[in-house]
Amino acid sequence: MNTQPVLLDTSGPIAHVRLNRPGKLNSLTLETLEQLVATAHRIRADKSIRAVIISGTDHNFTAGLDFATALKSPARVAKTFLPRPWRGTNTFQEAVWAFRRLPVPVIAAVEGYCFGGGLQIALGADYRFTTADAKWSVLEAKWGLIPDMSGIYAMKQLLPIDTAKRLTMTGEVFSGEQAAALGLASEIHEDPETAARELAEQIATRSPDSVAQAKRIFDSTWTAGERRTFLAERLRQMRLLGLKNTAVARTAALKKQVPSFRPRSGR
Repeated sequence: MNTQPVLLDTSGPIAHVRLNRPGKLNSLTLETLEQLVATAHRIRADKSIRAVIISGTDHNFTAGLDFATALKSPARVAKTFLPRPWRGTNTFQEAVWAFRRLPVPVIAAVEGYCFGGGLQIALGADYRFTTADAKWSVLEAKWGLIPDMSGIYAMKQLLPIDTAKRLTMTGEVFSGEQAAALGLASEIHEDPETAARELAEQIATRSPDSVAQAKRIFDSTWTAGERRTFLAERLRQMRLLGLKNTAVARTAALKKQVPSFRPRSGR
């Protein structure tokens, strides 16, 4: 049995990241956060990867930070809070935001508990499948805290301000069905991992360069005005027109063939 808190399967073009502390509801330790950072950076360096799935073992996503374990090392916690000047994130934030920065889509498959830091990890994904009966919560209020793993930024993108305030101030527990109704989850599915893999496989049939540019342009212009968005459209489209994978996609579409893409190009 593998006791690593984060498991990574890169046996094909779809990387599968699993949170792996099943006896502890996959709760997060400082080691888990550090491994999530390293895992995201490893995926970024592998240009053959076309999509990422994040899930938890034993039918639970994660119950959030394991405070009892983390607080045994106050000096390490303090170090974990220090930001990286070149990225603007500390380890808590980078464990989520490193996945948001990936040039491939990240899909979360949520079952069971999705509390606190776990909810923030899910919100760091580009798409989120959940079972209807999964349990979600911005649980930091229980501990007298606020979300600090990039969750505030993610909720700003997904929720009206009054809803974000209510969930953050109350720490109330709500179902996967309610998460989808609120806009935190993208879709309800009885088997989120299967749904995530089907979506990842569908995206993998598209040019990795156009997928990467689509992710970047939405993330960089979602709250921007029209002029900045129009400029980004022009610049990224001009770049795509000159790439080999675009020619592969065009040729395959005209001939109704299955395209054989090269690894994605650099940024």
